[in-house]
Amino acid sequence: MPSSLCEALTNSSISFDYQKEDDWITSGKLGSREAVLVFRTNILNPKIRKTLSEKSSAQVLTDTKDNEEEAVECQEKLEQKESTSSEPSSKDSLSGSTQQKIFLLKKPQQCDKSDKLTFSSPFKKILNRYSSSDTSISSEGEEPASSSENKSRVLKTSQNNINIKLAADLSKESGYESTAPAKSISNTVVSEEDPEVTSEDDDESGTNMPASKLKITYKFHQTETKLLRKLFNVHGLTEVQGENNNFNLLWTGVHMKLDIVRNLAPYQRVNHFPRSYEMTRKDRLYKNIERMQHLRGMKHFDIVPQTFVLPIESRDLVVAHNKHRGPWIVKPAASSRGRGIFIVNSPDQIPQDEQAVVSKYIVDPLCIDGHKCDLRVYVLVTSFDPLIIYLYEEGIVRLATVKYDRHADNLWNPCMHLCNYSINKYHSDYIRSSDAQDEDVGHKWTLSALLRHLKLQSCDTRQLMLNIEDLIIKAVLACAQSIISACRMFVPNGNNCFELYGFDILIDNALKPWLLEINLSPSMGVDSPLDTKVKSCLMADLLTCVGIPAYSPEMRSHYDQKWSRFRSSSCQRQATFPCASQKTKKSKKKGPAINLNLTGEEQRILRNARLQYSRRGGFVRIFPTDDSMQRYGNFLDSANGIPISTPNVQSQTFQTPIIQHNYNQMLHQNLYSKDGRQKQEDNSEADRIWQYERALETDSEIPFVKKPTVEKCEVEGRRLRKVMLKKISNGSELTPFQARQTFSIYLESVLRRLTEDPKDNHEKIILKFLNKFGGSIKPPVMFRNMQNIKVASKARSAMVAKLLGDFLENYKRDTEAYVDSFDHFGMIPSSAYNQFLMHAQESDLEAVLTLHTNVTGIMPFLYNRCGLSVPPTPPIPSGLHGFLRALPSMVSSTGINRELSKYDGYFKSFDKEKIFL
Repeated sequence: MPSSLCEALTNSSISFDYQKEDDWITSGKLGSREAVLVFRTNILNPKIRKTLSEKSSAQVLTDTKDNEEEAVECQEKLEQKESTSSEPSSKDSLSGSTQQKIFLLKKPQQCDKSDKLTFSSPFKKILNRYSSSDTSISSEGEEPASSSENKSRVLKTSQNNINIKLAADLSKESGYESTAPAKSISNTVVSEEDPEVTSEDDDESGTNMPASKLKITYKFHQTETKLLRKLFNVHGLTEVQGENNNFNLLWTGVHMKLDIVRNLAPYQRVNHFPRSYEMTRKDRLYKNIERMQHLRGMKHFDIVPQTFVLPIESRDLVVAHNKHRGPWIVKPAASSRGRGIFIVNSPDQIPQDEQAVVSKYIVDPLCIDGHKCDLRVYVLVTSFDPLIIYLYEEGIVRLATVKYDRHADNLWNPCMHLCNYSINKYHSDYIRSSDAQDEDVGHKWTLSALLRHLKLQSCDTRQLMLNIEDLIIKAVLACAQSIISACRMFVPNGNNCFELYGFDILIDNALKPWLLEINLSPSMGVDSPLDTKVKSCLMADLLTCVGIPAYSPEMRSHYDQKWSRFRSSSCQRQATFPCASQKTKKSKKKGPAINLNLTGEEQRILRNARLQYSRRGGFVRIFPTDDSMQRYGNFLDSANGIPISTPNVQSQTFQTPIIQHNYNQMLHQNLYSKDGRQKQEDNSEADRIWQYERALETDSEIPFVKKPTVEKCEVEGRRLRKVMLKKISNGSELTPFQARQTFSIYLESVLRRLTEDPKDNHEKIILKFLNKFGGSIKPPVMFRNMQNIKVASKARSAMVAKLLGDFLENYKRDTEAYVDSFDHFGMIPSSAYNQFLMHAQESDLEAVLTLHTNVTGIMPFLYNRCGLSVPPTPPIPSGLHGFLRALPSMVSSTGINRELSKYDGYFKSFDKEKIFL
């Protein structure tokens, strides 16, 4: 009887239901071990959320009323038939049909209990939409034979037409013309948010989602969280704070603590692997690749420029420079966003005590309209043993603001030689795309737009993307050995860890890709509609592909108890020989055939790989592929499938009591078997290239929320300034927190002025201040002596602004250690001073800082008054920018990093949590 009900409801025409858990659960029925959450980008639009929510509410009310009327009518007919029937045989038959009707009518009422966590919608029309009824994704993770237009985003194709219908009056027409097919990225267009429909209802809308009813939680740790937090909130996930480790997903921007990794439950996910610094630290990355070059030959691993680690290899650098003269690029070993990078003509220009990575500078890069460019591509690794690598179909192309010129006189110019957005955004000529559909406008493009641009110039984009795939795979292979060893020691379950890497790749004029660096936590900041579109789709597809288990609190409690008994001290996966008792019975579910000779662990790995691939969205699996073992099998150990990066790895590192396995070989044989008994994956080279080159076409809107700007009233600011100056003159002082707040806002005003209306003398003042300040903000060598750059330029202003912006970032983070929990005696009240800061202009802030410093004789915005090396307070000249001119003299010649705050060592102890294994 239930099957007939399912068939009837499945065949009926159903509109998209906002509250149906079947639209947000995939890979299995709710309550099964394989069920995971689905993340979509269309509900980031508050208009879409409101429309779907209203439609769902109206549908529920209508269905409730209709069902009540139908139930009353059927009950009356039933009573009438029972009273008039007299034959036993007919009564029995009638009774059977009546029970069937009662079952159909009362089943919704029995299921409508949210406190039991069944979440079967009372009047749902589709059962198991993404597990059994939907032909796009079977419960076994098998994909049906379909056209290539539908296989890149199988989770989202079923809703595309519905989204268009629901948001027809909200969507925008795409004006981008291309001969390439269009990417169906959940039909999303980025637009500025309508002020009438805000995102304040994120939490309220999330309460209707299955994740909210299942009490799925997430936790952030030292990471930028705006886009992720919004994505989680609209999908119903709840954030946990503090030391609470009762999370389903942990997203951190630093390396993981070992005690957290060791105690992960099977349903918990974290976004880092242990020892991932082997890939993300520049010195470790280059050394790992260098070992593979010596072991396997330079021709196989010629993916990075010639590199040296200083100061250990200073002599080797000099020898290499004498053989092949040319510019060298100097980078700190563990920094990001272009901080501390500079270019020199000779190693003599590098300070002797500099701890950095020095690489041969590529003097002939690929240029677009004369501008140097590089790529940021996003690589997802879901497992290292077996190795499973995905490359996202869309990436970011970053262009330098100043046209490229290889002349030595221009080596100082970071806006010509570096493509980092964090540097070029300060240049006054930097162009941002204002429309998400403009993928080839301004100084930030999409990867697909670049490929189409190169194809029009008769470039071999197919071979370029194959070379990029090869570069990514070889970089991961070079670093995988240590990471696999750490995973075996510390990760209790094979599905606990995943990682998204940001690969920075430079293409030379011969279309050869070069690996520059790998970023641990690629930036998810959104500063433009194009950023919002690419990164929101990226994160939604990543979370769906990785799979956050849709477990109820009761299921999680059961797994916690079971796992605590099962977990061993070594946390290693045990591999055993297949035997008769371990062979799996033939599955009755629809899906690919299961190899009966596989162990239970191998079957789990194979099943997870297929399920991940079925919900991959915009990710392209580049390892394994149909020819991966043929191309990379020589780099793997034949016994255990581990990438070999040291000559003695087979005899020493992996000789353990555990029975040897080769999961990479097993996975490849079962995914790409040619014996006809099992389904072969459709991940061909042509399909991958086609997916990279598709145009990014979207329909519904994702709001791009700009930073709120508060309009300041100059008249009110001047009035409040007089009040503050009078209080200071009468003996009141600023608290350290108020002083640092004022200094921070003042420098922000200076930074804004530098980017809009640069002045040569002010740039020199800021550079002199930063040079004397020292600490982690250290100007490049070419900027430490202003005589090296005598001509004022927009690029120099951008570099000074970049240095000041980095200083402000650290300064604000340190300011968080100061908290005014109450008004201190003799200090200015916090409420009154906050009102002043709200309306203060640069001149108002300068006047308050000047008077306070002259009257009190202390500088709480730079020093703690208990410091031992505080220099004497200099006289501050009156007049416009007097405080700025006196700023360098406030810093001692030895720097002030020792006495910035006596609280730094206590409150900033989280920096020590970056544990490297």
